Amino acid sequence: MASTAQTSDAALQYVDTHQDEFLEGLKDLLRIPSISTLPKHRKDIQRAAKFVADAMEEAGLKKVKIIKTDVHPLVYGEWLEAKGKPTVLLYGHYDVQPVDPIDLWDSPPFEPTVRNDNIYARGAVDDKGQMYALILALKSLMTTTGGLPVNVRVLIEGEEEYGGESIEKYVKEHPKKLACDVALVADTGMPAPGVPALVYALRGILYTEIHAQGAKHDLHSGEYGGVAPNPIHALAEVLLGLKGPDGHITLPEIYKRIIPMTDEERDLWDRNPVDVIASMKHEMGVDMLPGEQEYDPRERQTARPTLEVHGIKGGFVDEGAKTVIPAEATAKVSLRLPPGLRPMDVLPMLRKRVAELCPPGVKMEVRLIHGGDAVLVPLENVYLRAAERALEQEWGRPPVFERSGGSIPVGALFDSELHAPIVFMGTGLPDDNIHAPNEKYHIPNFYHLIRQAIRFLDIIGSDPAIVSRPGSAGASAKANGKAAAPKAGAASKPRTATKASAKSK
Repeated sequence: MASTAQTSDAALQYVDTHQDEFLEGLKDLLRIPSISTLPKHRKDIQRAAKFVADAMEEAGLKKVKIIKTDVHPLVYGEWLEAKGKPTVLLYGHYDVQPVDPIDLWDSPPFEPTVRNDNIYARGAVDDKGQMYALILALKSLMTTTGGLPVNVRVLIEGEEEYGGESIEKYVKEHPKKLACDVALVADTGMPAPGVPALVYALRGILYTEIHAQGAKHDLHSGEYGGVAPNPIHALAEVLLGLKGPDGHITLPEIYKRIIPMTDEERDLWDRNPVDVIASMKHEMGVDMLPGEQEYDPRERQTARPTLEVHGIKGGFVDEGAKTVIPAEATAKVSLRLPPGLRPMDVLPMLRKRVAELCPPGVKMEVRLIHGGDAVLVPLENVYLRAAERALEQEWGRPPVFERSGGSIPVGALFDSELHAPIVFMGTGLPDDNIHAPNEKYHIPNFYHLIRQAIRFLDIIGSDPAIVSRPGSAGASAKANGKAAAPKAGAASKPRTATKASAKSK
């Protein structure tokens, strides 16, 4: 195999000369409506899994396999011929969110359309474009050098948007098959164009349905109004009671369990050249940010617990009028949980509080849909430093370090089951409309991600601090930075934090 410098240069040049081919491949993947939450798209899920498996084989991976599960298939591939080098687990997902409301799309969600250097389609950035970029990075290295600078395992799932139960079961049952020194995840973003980022923390999630049952059947509001329980009214009372107008959630125990942010983290955030607060207001089209006003909006967005209502179903909602008192109603409610809070600990708190708030005459049940733990990656570990170098090489400026308000349950899964540090280095943008109409991916960022993944693999394949202990980093606290990490919630300053602070947008 060629030297590291030659490997990187040749692979990077290959990316530059095959951009059109790579983009067309992405378009083919985006045309598959692989919506994991809707049973009618089960065949499309199968098609997408086959596409990913074919792409892995074309990239040169071995033992590529579509793994059947109880829900949607996983796709696995590996290349383990870099003797004495670390092993990297690459993760992504090929499933996507539903497209509703369809009438708000400017172009069909599964007919990828290029406008102003952006590609518009459902799944463009979350996560087909970013997942596919990682596979293309492997292809570029394999094609130009005949091998990889590190050992690689790739595991792609098809139900990330559906709870991820299958991958959780598989990882827990096959930890040795997935043994790795570091996991690389590209399902995150950047604060602004041209400003690369490494995400070191993610919130967990508890997603539930609150079901309210009143009478045994719908009732005429003229005959029963004034005496019949109304589940929609009851739900409204409960939802108002769960969170006050100040944004404070009325489950007091959760605030006692949060791992607090440190002054070091806040200082690190202040070195971000992007005015995150102004950017949030601009993206949402609002002039104020509700919530716990005593906390910085950046902290409210990423490091505080939240409770949101996603939809309410019940009664009559068609055109015209129908004077009905519904027998039942359901609200979909989720909580985002910062480090220190686990969904299975919060669920009984929520059930207890709902029972306390439920008015007489109505029965309520809190049903678990899915959950995932939070992730807090120590800032001082060799892989995060390698990622920092890779991004600085690719973008010509050091990355910023961020917490994300979103949840990637697989991050906590890899941490707990594989004992490997996770590097989150995606290239999405705040205006990419993730989970919304007109989802897009900035095409130059697609190529940047391919290139920065190549650089990252090359760096960890040649860094003496990493190569000197292959196979041990996943289990060694010293190697992944945990031994050097401060007490829970604390964060050490990254190697180039001071340098990053000197940069402006």
